[in-house]
Amino acid sequence: MELGVSGLSAKAAHPPEVTARLAALAEDLGYGSWWVGEHVVLPSPRTPDSPMDPRDPILDPLVHLAFVAALTSRIRLGTSIVILPQRNPVVLAKQVASLDVLSGGRLELGVAAGYLEPEMTAIGVPMAGRGGRTDEYLDAMTALWFDEAPRFHGEHVAFDHVDAHPRPRQVRVHVGGRSPAAYRRAVSRGHGFYGNGTPEDIAGDLAGLRRAAEQVERPARLGRLEITAMPLTPVDAATADGYAELGVDRLVVYPLPFEDPDDIARFLEQHAPLGRV
Repeated sequence: MELGVSGLSAKAAHPPEVTARLAALAEDLGYGSWWVGEHVVLPSPRTPDSPMDPRDPILDPLVHLAFVAALTSRIRLGTSIVILPQRNPVVLAKQVASLDVLSGGRLELGVAAGYLEPEMTAIGVPMAGRGGRTDEYLDAMTALWFDEAPRFHGEHVAFDHVDAHPRPRQVRVHVGGRSPAAYRRAVSRGHGFYGNGTPEDIAGDLAGLRRAAEQVERPARLGRLEITAMPLTPVDAATADGYAELGVDRLVVYPLPFEDPDDIARFLEQHAPLGRV
């Protein structure tokens, strides 16, 4: 089971000198992947469903990962997640391809439909229909990355007689979300599923993915669906064994509360042995 780390583009981890220290440490300790999330804006004052205080700093994930790409050579670089309906898919496809090329093919693109209404409203995207918009954007970006003559005509995005180079070396899409629609999206459009929570939570996700596999077709080009799990609390070896027994491919630890860089470094050191589970 591969070991990754998530969240180190926010709070005390976000300054460049801290990022440089922690990225080098994570790579030296053998972490296989480095994942960061996204919130363009946050509700102010904070609402119960908001994951952060609006005054907490959080960097743009692709800008942050470009910086980490320049500091590292092996660790894979993931978004956990990009809120896809909030992005222009043609521009995002170029950004993703650029980052993948500059990082030597190390990008893992995690996406989801989002859930914070004030954030989407501020960006000018309606909450209604965000799932369908997410599916359409994924299909449009895939056409730009891999079709010989990219073209797409949908409700929210349309293009023809255009092309975009350089093409990415590879793009692996990981779908997040805990709904029947998200499970269907992962099966039909994702190389992987990105879930969070306890082993029991992930077991529920796996059951949902199995149901989705009976409802939608999985293209052969996607291969086997890879499962990534992100616990929201510190993990011991026994808990890590529980994820491994479920068939989880990648365990991504999350060093809350991100208040002190030294605490984050100790967390990385303490959890590094889990990569050998």
